[in-house]
Amino acid sequence: MWRAFFWAVGVFTLLLGAQCLLVDKALLRKRVAEKSNLPWIKAKQRPQEFVPPDWAPWSLLSLGAITILYSITIPRRAAG
Repeated sequence: MWRAFFWAVGVFTLLLGAQCLLVDKALLRKRVAEKSNLPWIKAKQRPQEFVPPDWAPWSLLSLGAITILYSITIPRRAAG
């Protein structure tokens, strides 16, 4: 179970690093109905902008690769 867990975390981190390498910025916004009758929902919201720092892609790629290599070295069945 631990082997699969660390493998999944490594693959996720590796893919996140590759995505940060390819994407310059991402706009995050909530989908809100244009014609809302609820007073607490704002009809127009500014989207939040996410810009990954320069160190993020390579750090995430290397961390993911190391985690995948670590998951391969875990024994298939722990004694106990």
